[in-house]
Amino acid sequence: QVQLVESGGGLVQAGGSLRLSCAASGRTSSMYAMGWFRQAPGKEREFVAAINWNGGRTSYSDSVKGRFTISRDNAKNTVYLQMNSLELEDTAVYYCALGRRIYLTTTEGLYDYWGQGTQVTVSS
Repeated sequence: QVQLVESGGGLVQAGGSLRLSCAASGRTSSMYAMGWFRQAPGKEREFVAAINWNGGRTSYSDSVKGRFTISRDNAKNTVYLQMNSLELEDTAVYYCALGRRIYLTTTEGLYDYWGQGTQVTVSS
């Protein structure tokens, strides 16, 4: 089994920054893809960003491209989401996910493990 624990969420003013972390533990290896998704109140969960096993490839949703950066440190089994220029619309619960595959994917159903989520609230 794999456990994912997110941290770094909180309350921030519009235009501010936050960095989310997701630490993986259990039966993990570095040969896996990671992703971030989010779910706003009353909306379905949506893709935010993904990274392949060695960090060489990344993908972003159009809504966060140019503002968010996904990265990973395989020595620490941790993936990060640096969020800059935050907007009110970024308010959501953010989830990290692990897929037992080396190539990244933006498809929610292709991820095998999920964290519990961390709340990000952007205020005006």
